[in-house]
Amino acid sequence: MAPGIKKILGWTAGGLLALCTLLWLADRIWPLPLPRDDQARVVLAEDGTPLWRFADANGVWRYPVQVSEVSPLYLDALLTYEDRWFFQHPGVNPLALGRAAWQNLSGGRVLSGGSTLSMQVARLLDPHERTLPGKLRQLWRTAQLEWHLSKPQILELYLNRAPFGGTLQGVAAASWAYLGKSPQQLTRSEAALLAVLPQAPSRLRP
Repeated sequence: MAPGIKKILGWTAGGLLALCTLLWLADRIWPLPLPRDDQARVVLAEDGTPLWRFADANGVWRYPVQVSEVSPLYLDALLTYEDRWFFQHPGVNPLALGRAAWQNLSGGRVLSGGSTLSMQVARLLDPHERTLPGKLRQLWRTAQLEWHLSKPQILELYLNRAPFGGTLQGVAAASWAYLGKSPQQLTRSEAALLAVLPQAPSRLRP
């Protein structure tokens, strides 16, 4: 191998090692702000119907659920509407970001955000201003989510943290409050309603 090529490969390997070290240090210095056990408490009947609810310290009501406890119709509607490549991309979808940038530039206003579900979860866990530094911070938190959690775990965070208007967070709390039923029992139209509601919870909530 020519000395010049060896030198380039050496510099490349050294640069990658330095980058990985910096990312590891940054992950330790600014850890991912995963939620603690602050879920609202719910008193349940034998069939799972909530009898009484207690909000968390911030007055927010959540009804914790796992992915398996939510209707597949809702999951399909959510992924189709929000992020159809959720299980394939590494947290950021370059094609969606590029499409959103083109639509916003050509339309002269913000028409599309291009955020993945992972990016939305990152913003829910660590809110930020809608500025360039804020977007960079969101991308960093998204990378941390993908490093530390599996896709089902990230999806579960969204299911329990997405805003549904007022003091409701999470699809289960919204399903019981608005529809009076478990999120496992949603019809196709109800699933579609709850899938789009977090985009404008104050305006769209029933």
